[in-house]
Amino acid sequence: MTEKKLKQTILEGLTILMFLLFMVPFALVVLNSAKTSKEIIFNVMAPPERWGQLFTNIYLIFSNSTVHYMEAFGDSVAITFLSLLVIVLFSSMCAWVLVRNKTKWSQIIFMIFVAAMVIPFQVLMYPLVRWMRIVGETIHFRLLGTIPGIVFAYLGFGSPLSIFVFHGFIKTIPWELEESATIDGCSRARTFFEIVFPLLQPIIVTVLILNGIWIWNDYLLPLLVLGSNGAVQTIPIAVTAFAGAYLKQWDLILTSTLIAMLPLIALYLLAQRYIIRGMVEGSIK
Repeated sequence: MTEKKLKQTILEGLTILMFLLFMVPFALVVLNSAKTSKEIIFNVMAPPERWGQLFTNIYLIFSNSTVHYMEAFGDSVAITFLSLLVIVLFSSMCAWVLVRNKTKWSQIIFMIFVAAMVIPFQVLMYPLVRWMRIVGETIHFRLLGTIPGIVFAYLGFGSPLSIFVFHGFIKTIPWELEESATIDGCSRARTFFEIVFPLLQPIIVTVLILNGIWIWNDYLLPLLVLGSNGAVQTIPIAVTAFAGAYLKQWDLILTSTLIAMLPLIALYLLAQRYIIRGMVEGSIK
């Protein structure tokens, strides 16, 4: 066996190993979603006795009068959609202004956004909650426990990385396109939304996926802003309701986890070519 073939074999083996490491947890969730709690405790690796138990578990989840999983699902959809909308609009416009205004202050502001990416979230937890409470009491607009409050928090934490990604992509867009639009009488807003924004489609999808997965699966930030027993809940918070202090309903926990995974899997499959295109174009340019 030549050295080149040996390296290729090792690389393929590592790839298969990584694939198994990522797929085994997903396979266990799928298998155990179609079991009762007793079956899961007895043998977590065994296949389910009947796959029809999956639909029974789904019915038990959505008919549960304590957890309100359907409402939590709707709240998660609303929070994720609104958060992604404001993150994309704010980050793309901010990055565009920072790229086109070649001043010292633009560079300083961009470096502040870059530096913000390395600040641990745990450092900001207490100041965030305290600040949101003070602002709500001052302007008489409640932020804690509301959808606008959590969307505002996601905008703050999601913007630095998004601005960094947009900034690198916008630098590759020829300035002459915008200059021609300005000569034709377009305002700066119209130039951005009709000329620049459509060209950002590949990188927008990448930003949506990166932030969408994080927002949809996030547990700690919604717990801090919305609370565990608030009127507004997300799916990760609702799932924890199936895990009591003395009893854990593993069948419902795993089934609800599977339901929460399906939208992300569907989104990735639908947008896969755009994600790859955005990453390739960004790296080449």
